[in-house]
Amino acid sequence: MSEWSGFEPRMWGPTIIGFGRYHYKYASGHEGNAPLLGFSPRKAQFSLYIYSKTDKSDNFLKDFGKFKMGKAYIYIKKLSDINITVLEKLCLETIAYLNDHHECACRI
Repeated sequence: MSEWSGFEPRMWGPTIIGFGRYHYKYASGHEGNAPLLGFSPRKAQFSLYIYSKTDKSDNFLKDFGKFKMGKAYIYIKKLSDINITVLEKLCLETIAYLNDHHECACRI
């Protein structure tokens, strides 16, 4: 993820390892910062923070492998369950989406 994003990893709270950052602001006025890409190695599964709701991302998921979708993240049991080439495509699509829709210091 460091190679794909152009950013070194850093901790976001106690459990999320993130790469880069972007600023979001909702219509409600709530705003904050979040990593461009990230993951959390939990006991039961990995949480991947790499998904943007685009047609391209949805098409990539067809060839991604075994996963479950959360609200804004993807759960996987182990890295061998997924296609790493597709993971890279999902990450790059997410960076492009965030760059287009948020204040972002993204490297594309």
